[in-house]
Amino acid sequence: MVTLQTRISDELKAQADNLFKDMGLSTTDAVRLFLTQCVNQGGLPFQPTGKQPNRYTLEALNEDGGKSYQSVEELAGLWK
Repeated sequence: MVTLQTRISDELKAQADNLFKDMGLSTTDAVRLFLTQCVNQGGLPFQPTGKQPNRYTLEALNEDGGKSYQSVEELAGLWK
């Protein structure tokens, strides 16, 4: 066995601890599962994505004269 150390913010650690606790896991268990799945799948076990707009942002994006936008990036493209 080896020890793995990483530096993360206090806020991220607390959020992750709460999430995993609700799932019946410790953060250590979750990291072990993540690494096992990476090895089993030969890569990341998920498709990385950017942070998604929340419901209020999406509602604001969709207010522009009935035009519907799926992302902030799509709306930002209007000013390029």
